[in-house]
Amino acid sequence: MKILGIETSCDETAAAVVEDGVHILSNVVVSQIDIFAEYGGVIPEIAARSHLEAMMPVVNRALKDAYCTWDDIDAIAVTHAPGLLGSLLIGTLTARTLAILHNKPLYAVHHLKSHIYANWLERDSFPSFPLLALVVSGGHTQILSMQKHNDFKIIGTTYDDAVGECFDKIAKILGLPYPGGPSIAKAAENGNPNKYHFPHPKVDDLNFSFSGLKTAVLRAVQKELGLPISHPSHDLKNHLSAQQIADFAASFQKTAIDILKEKLLEAETQYPAKSIVLAGGVSANAELRNALPDAFFPEIRFSGDNGAMVAAACYFEIQDGKQPTNPYELNIYPRITIS
Repeated sequence: MKILGIETSCDETAAAVVEDGVHILSNVVVSQIDIFAEYGGVIPEIAARSHLEAMMPVVNRALKDAYCTWDDIDAIAVTHAPGLLGSLLIGTLTARTLAILHNKPLYAVHHLKSHIYANWLERDSFPSFPLLALVVSGGHTQILSMQKHNDFKIIGTTYDDAVGECFDKIAKILGLPYPGGPSIAKAAENGNPNKYHFPHPKVDDLNFSFSGLKTAVLRAVQKELGLPISHPSHDLKNHLSAQQIADFAASFQKTAIDILKEKLLEAETQYPAKSIVLAGGVSANAELRNALPDAFFPEIRFSGDNGAMVAAACYFEIQDGKQPTNPYELNIYPRITIS
């Protein structure tokens, strides 16, 4: 079965053709990182307009790279939620229109589920059930328990910032470019991860909180520079040396990873699992991968948003008997959730 997957939940316009849920025939991603680096973050209205310009060229390239015509495509999968509303509208409207024009079954797929199924793409061995999934990205930090395919139970979530969002905010404080994850990781290579010690938020059960960590780093930077807490955060970078930036980046990164690892290991004691999988953009972090050597990680190219993961998730839904969505009725309101 060949599925065309379309992903536009944030600032990547992506489409891919995947066969039988695991074999990638094509994977095309047009990123807007260069656009938003100037702003230090994603602006939803600009993201939606950029998706509109790139969407059909990306879909056509995905078909061409896969050596497929529309006759070869068995289904269309599209990210339905969650995400930026304007961005999701471009993807869902495109998928609905293509499904009607080419008489193809349409499947609405949850974004976080797609990230988890990136761990099934192009592998020699696959995760075993029951498993635990840690989803870490700019918008989400969750731990899920899965007893089988498409059986999701959220057992831990963030009360405030996602860990990826925290990386972005700390990078801005340190004067590092957007996106913050890769910038922090690069700067940390020259830093001492034990130079500064930051608290681990005390959060009940398997949940997370990263807003306090962000504030702790901000206060530590101000203290290091001898500046009052009223000093604007956007100016701190002008007073930091290169070594101070590296040390703060390394110390923050170590703390964030330690928090994730602690909660995941605690989850494993409560929900015994045969496999642990990591998913989402932060799963590309090399130090996080080193901290969890026995876990499954998607290939780096599948850690961020892409159409292949959407197609993979769709395939396993179809195998479980999920029925197509009526393309005349699909919309992004209300948002669906996995539980």
